[in-house]
Amino acid sequence: MRRQGLQLDLREFMSVRRAYNIVRQRVGSDERLTFEEYAILCRLEFSNEPMKTSDIAEYQGALRPTMTHRTNHLASLGLIERAEGASDRRNVVCSITPAGSERLRELSALTRAQIPAGRSLSRTSPDRISKYVDAMGSLFCKAGDLVLLGLYAADGEPLTIMQVVDALGLLQPTVSMSVSALVERGQAVRDRGAAGAHTTSVALTPEGRRAAEDIVGRIEGLVVRRKLRGSRKALSAAEADAPVA
Repeated sequence: MRRQGLQLDLREFMSVRRAYNIVRQRVGSDERLTFEEYAILCRLEFSNEPMKTSDIAEYQGALRPTMTHRTNHLASLGLIERAEGASDRRNVVCSITPAGSERLRELSALTRAQIPAGRSLSRTSPDRISKYVDAMGSLFCKAGDLVLLGLYAADGEPLTIMQVVDALGLLQPTVSMSVSALVERGQAVRDRGAAGAHTTSVALTPEGRRAAEDIVGRIEGLVVRRKLRGSRKALSAAEADAPVA
């Protein structure tokens, strides 16, 4: 454990991403947030002042047009406010609204509820889920990256498409397209099993395993801080020091 917080591990990362993927599917398309947009709400909630769009882009490693699209979407839903900077009108600054704080609490509670008993973070609080999402928001993972991680977490055992769907909480078409892309890149192989069985299994190739290990290394470099500076809703000392499952 580092003094400033807790290092993520793959199991925690996968628990949160799987749970939020399930939550996101159950929200109407006009209200749906990407994981990155959810993370922006977390970062703004734990900030003690408005943040420049450029700083949010740096936090997420995103290009400015991408960040403009994300913040515009959040603003259109009334979850954040965008305004010109006080010292430089070219700098757009963002702050979370009361509606954004409420949506954040709702999403974190729903995400927590989708982590089954026995999985990593199944006993943590929604507030801690928000802090995990804040940390995870700095690592962008496409669907294909998540499929790589899901296969990697199987410890070399081939998985069927539906097993990958269950492991990640993604839709079956998304998983199937991602697997096809991984196969084309030489990072995964399909196996129809003995005597041409109808069920197709998928496993990583050595190249795919190396790609997954690179992502795992970046996950393990993320830190969930116990108490973010300037948090408007700081935890009590007892809750902040509570062990994380």
